[in-house]
Amino acid sequence: LLLSRWKATNLRHTSSLTRTQCGNMEYSGSRYEGDYCNGRIEGSGKYTFPDGNYYVGELKDGMFHGNGILYFPGFGKYTASWANGLAVEGVYTFADGLEYQDQKWQYCSPTDRRFYSEICNGLKPAGESQACDSEKAPDIPQGCYDVGDGYFNPDKGKIYSYQHKYIRMPSSDEVQWMITRCRVGISSGAPPFPNTMSSPSPTPPSPF
Repeated sequence: LLLSRWKATNLRHTSSLTRTQCGNMEYSGSRYEGDYCNGRIEGSGKYTFPDGNYYVGELKDGMFHGNGILYFPGFGKYTASWANGLAVEGVYTFADGLEYQDQKWQYCSPTDRRFYSEICNGLKPAGESQACDSEKAPDIPQGCYDVGDGYFNPDKGKIYSYQHKYIRMPSSDEVQWMITRCRVGISSGAPPFPNTMSSPSPTPPSPF
């Protein structure tokens, strides 16, 4: 989606590009800093999208081409090799350093409930167990699921930030993964986690 938007924006606004003295190009809220060849984006550079996400790496003829990294500030990065604007092979790494695996990903599985920080730093003593990857669990509404960058409201089918602002609409696979594995906002006396031990292990959602 990001690549498609980048290419569409680049083609749509080619006639209105302006080059600054430092070699930057700014239009429609986007920004490019880097090399050119015959007036086209080519070489090495940094392209920043209007939403703050940005790409750093090699480009050719106005497209991601070669080795480069897509950064999602506060969430993670996608390190990949690219060919004519398409990712050929890559790895997504979350902000805390956890790498996503699209096959047989065992993180937060029914047989190993440890968070990534617990895998790295060890489990806390009894009575100090973590309810999420960070030491202090954020407050979420009752019946909603903590998904790391916010919470999923099953009644509305949407994910919101911890400040209750709409973020995105999850896929059906992501919804299944969240309701079987994520911490749920509860009333007093209810268990904080869904019962996953007898549930089938669904395929984890792709970060894209």
